[in-house]
Amino acid sequence: MSNYLYRLAQFAFRRRRLVLGLWLAAAIAAIALAQASGGKTNDNFTIPGTEAQNAANVLTDKLPAFSGGQSTIVFATTNGPGKVTDPTEKAAIETALAKVRSIPQVSSVSDPFQASLVSPTGEVALGQVQWSAKAVDVKDANLDAVKDAMKPVQADGVQVEYNGSVYPGWRQQLSELPELVGLVVAFIILMITFGAFAAAGMPILGAIIGVITTLMSITALAAVINIASASTTVALMLGLSCGIDYGLFILSRHRTNLLNGMTPEQSVPLAMGTAGSSVVFAALTVIIALCGLTVVGIPFLTVMGLAAAASVAVALLIALTLLPAMLGFAGTKVAKFSRLPGFGARAERVARRSAADPDSTAGARWARFVVRYRVPVLIGGVIVLGVLAIPATKIQLGLPSGASQAKDNTQRKAYDLTTDAFGAGYNGALLIVAEDVDSPADTQQIVSALNKMPDVAKVAPVNAQNGISLIRLTPKSGPNDSATADLVHTLRNDRATIEGNTGTHILVGGTTASNIDVSSKLSSALPIFLLVVVGLAFILLTFAFRTILVPIKSILGFLLSMAAALGAQVAIFQWGWGQHIFGITPSETISFLPIIMLAIIFGLSSDYEVFVVSRIKEEYTRNGDARRAVQRGTGLSARVVTAAALIMFSIFAAFMFTKDPTIKAIGFSFAAGVFLDAFVVRLTLVPAVMAIAGSRIWYHPKWFSRYVPDPDIEGDRLDRQLAGGDLAPAGRT
Repeated sequence: MSNYLYRLAQFAFRRRRLVLGLWLAAAIAAIALAQASGGKTNDNFTIPGTEAQNAANVLTDKLPAFSGGQSTIVFATTNGPGKVTDPTEKAAIETALAKVRSIPQVSSVSDPFQASLVSPTGEVALGQVQWSAKAVDVKDANLDAVKDAMKPVQADGVQVEYNGSVYPGWRQQLSELPELVGLVVAFIILMITFGAFAAAGMPILGAIIGVITTLMSITALAAVINIASASTTVALMLGLSCGIDYGLFILSRHRTNLLNGMTPEQSVPLAMGTAGSSVVFAALTVIIALCGLTVVGIPFLTVMGLAAAASVAVALLIALTLLPAMLGFAGTKVAKFSRLPGFGARAERVARRSAADPDSTAGARWARFVVRYRVPVLIGGVIVLGVLAIPATKIQLGLPSGASQAKDNTQRKAYDLTTDAFGAGYNGALLIVAEDVDSPADTQQIVSALNKMPDVAKVAPVNAQNGISLIRLTPKSGPNDSATADLVHTLRNDRATIEGNTGTHILVGGTTASNIDVSSKLSSALPIFLLVVVGLAFILLTFAFRTILVPIKSILGFLLSMAAALGAQVAIFQWGWGQHIFGITPSETISFLPIIMLAIIFGLSSDYEVFVVSRIKEEYTRNGDARRAVQRGTGLSARVVTAAALIMFSIFAAFMFTKDPTIKAIGFSFAAGVFLDAFVVRLTLVPAVMAIAGSRIWYHPKWFSRYVPDPDIEGDRLDRQLAGGDLAPAGRT
């Protein structure tokens, strides 16, 4: 592999104008295609194979007017002297709801005074709007019309708030500020690391070109397939962070070569042939982990994983082709240090000292400390991660609801008003779809049976036609309470009792039931996902390092860092330890977060594993002293891994400052996972374990050498070929 990468870098270096032109053309073509297609991401989730999805399909086929999104309009006079039942307020509410009935895409509107949806105190009333279109297909103009219809009610002093699967203002526009903050922090870190504008800007420029190409391509695809909005966020996170990290790793080796006296023509292909091999295997592990999301069987997670994997693949191609071309344009400028105070002079001292005497750096001193005190360091690190992982044992899964929103959000206000006036269950009603209904008596018998079930607050028929009867069941417990999940399972298990002798067949659906089904499906898919991803990565890492002990160590380290990061997430977001720091509301852990964390943190942890261990193997191949190789290899990789981890950490952490609680939780979890894995596991526990194991860490069976090719990840064969003249140096034919 090192030989092929060497030749690829030679080509990109010599034909740099062609390579740059092709990448710019690809980015422009992707932008043009995205604009022409009119594609947009959405949040139209389907969960094939679940009962809630089957219920939704039946409504779409037989009762389409009730198959779309729902809105709940909450009217409240809790802050005023009047009540919603007062003649003036009541008339205003009824007039407003009458206007809503005439809005396009509205199927039906429930009057709270006729449907007994007025609180006992008369201070809160619930109006329910049924849309004929799915939530994502409800037009903003129609939602604005709902808001306009409520203005006379608000003018009378009645508070109006909205909840449901769709409501005015439900579409959140994601800010570009986190990406900009992440890029600024990344540039500062690269300036501290390299001390040169050319060196600091090059990985960022390459990552930006890659991200633009990927995101525009995803947008174009959104014109023909459903792509969740969160997919672009995750693809953006990984595209930027991986793109910068891969460029950083290769560029660091290139600049060391320049400082040791090589010309750019010699240095670029050599850096690619050595560090590039590590980048390839690191990227492949990330891609495998992300593609592993396809085994879960949930379409939006499949698309999210594939989109993120595509962004990482593009970042890899950028690092292997565009980066050598840009280094060709830069020449020796990447080794010319800035004169900015605090950047250039310090970076130059560190770089020249590192190139001339690698054992004198701070990273080398840390490596010697870890190797010398390897046993207590290993025990201490495991204890720290174990303590952080304790909260993960109390994890509660759920999907975002109004309860998790900020206090000034209309959905949160509606949720709280509804809970206080009626009970938490009114925020997440279940929809019972009865098929093969012959008469109103069948519906009434089902309603009577449902009223006898535990944890049921109210049961009300909604509509009946085409042999379908739609019944709304309101639980006493909230949407994410375990009691509600128990109720859903009880209804499904006691289906025969509820149906009785009516000859009907019932399905339990609705948003709340769908969320419960998602959590259940994710939990059951998690072991399979973990087995597939870890198994494939184990094979890849075994092939890369030609030993089974390094992959085992890597996987165990990942499990530790993953558990610790998940525990931190539970403490901060579920237990509420960070509610004042990050402005969050304590709520359940997002049900799909653990499986996404497994995919991404595993992939990124393998990045750092490859970066550190490949350098250790390189030193071991040269001198044969296992413990000395751990010291030297860890010291040589510490600075670049630290910079790479801090860049990833800053990009992920920047997303914590958005308003969306889901994005906040994802950003924090990724940032915590990267930080713990890079600094506690890869730069501390990994060298400690390898120092304890010694040369035994590189053991592999004799048959392995005969049947498995050596990818030469450390570039040893490339060095021998260059020394023996078997391979033409860069710049010569």
